[in-house]
Amino acid sequence: MTHDSLTLAEYQRRSQQTDHFPQLSDNEVDPLLGPLLGLAGEIGTLLAGYKKRLRDGAAYELFKDNVAEELGDILWYTANAAEKVGLSLDEIARSNLAKTADRWPARGGNSPSRRKPSEHFDAGLHWRHQLPRKFAVTIQPIPSDGPEPLIEVIWKGNRVADNLGDNTYDDSGYRYHDAFHLANAAVLGWSPVARRKIFKRKRPKGTMADAVEDGGRAIVIEEAVAAFMFAYARQHNFLADVQHLDYHALKTFQTFTAGLEVAQRHLWEIEQAVLQGFDAWRQLRENNGGVLQGDLAARKLTYMPFGQL
Repeated sequence: MTHDSLTLAEYQRRSQQTDHFPQLSDNEVDPLLGPLLGLAGEIGTLLAGYKKRLRDGAAYELFKDNVAEELGDILWYTANAAEKVGLSLDEIARSNLAKTADRWPARGGNSPSRRKPSEHFDAGLHWRHQLPRKFAVTIQPIPSDGPEPLIEVIWKGNRVADNLGDNTYDDSGYRYHDAFHLANAAVLGWSPVARRKIFKRKRPKGTMADAVEDGGRAIVIEEAVAAFMFAYARQHNFLADVQHLDYHALKTFQTFTAGLEVAQRHLWEIEQAVLQGFDAWRQLRENNGGVLQGDLAARKLTYMPFGQL
């Protein structure tokens, strides 16, 4: 048997011919109630069928047929709900594919390709205005006369950035949080904090990129993101043995940085920046310092103990 091709838009149109739920003109009942209850019921039926498969195994011969039937009913109710809200299944599908491609790299066994020179935000500028494509930054403790331990940051033999303490009542280790900024630089090719305070590689003075991307507002935003992610990670054992982050935490990162160049990066890249940053941070804290090596083309930040370079 041959079947004509069927688009989502055509399915949505034809499925409405069998809609016997109350319409918009029926004021007594919300027209969305029927399809939403139908979705809940069909999903329950699908799960009940799976329960039978778990119980009966191969004896449950109709499992595949039942799954097809229930998924078809779920599709009908989905189309019906979309129609009543004034949405297009085609647009819903396109938006969902874009969302999932943003959240997850494409499968196929290959790691994401190396970032091309043209894909850096500061491509084409003089090297003095570019984030270093590779770097090795030392973060180490220094004597402190105050109430908390301090660290210093060294790049190319020079002390850079600020000497940092935790600024918390407990020994939180936040003094090592430059690891987060360096991870953003390595994985995302973005970090106004690292660009200005560690590498001193701001874009040319007087340009919009210098004012918007490398200015004080962008620095405050990145510091706010770092503080948010630290509070989030603290509730989850500082992300030890964590491979994926909560979707809403990643969306918060995007919300903070909306309007900045880093908004072009995918959620899965942001996830890698956060995970690699906390991996480096945990090792810095455990070993009381170390060296962080970044490779922007490879989207990689690596921790090295003292003396192993």
